[in-house]
Amino acid sequence: MEQQNAQTKNKGGRPKKAVKKDQLIAVKCSLYERRIIEERAKSVNLSISEYLREISMTGKIDRQEKALPKEVLDLSAMLNHMAANLNQIAKKRNSMEQLSLIERISLKVQSEELKKLASQIKVYLQ
Repeated sequence: MEQQNAQTKNKGGRPKKAVKKDQLIAVKCSLYERRIIEERAKSVNLSISEYLREISMTGKIDRQEKALPKEVLDLSAMLNHMAANLNQIAKKRNSMEQLSLIERISLKVQSEELKKLASQIKVYLQ
């Protein structure tokens, strides 16, 4: 019974990865080599870890563009921030607590920001 409660109780957060990358390999190199590795990873839009894993496992890097335009990334970050704030407010409301004056003002500001963000997205997509 206790195990069933543990399974049904979801605390939220980021889902667990199937294969956890928890092993660390330190690589000694010169400053010059480090800069080259960093620059090559950046040129294919990969982190240094992703770049070194890919090059060591396959011997090549697939140069597909993974990066989104800066505007899209900025809008996505803003949406994620607002979603987190709204989720906290919704959680408080669902637990029947009253919102404080500051929280009500924050909710109104978030609402206006969402409207502006929707307009920015509409303009960007035209």
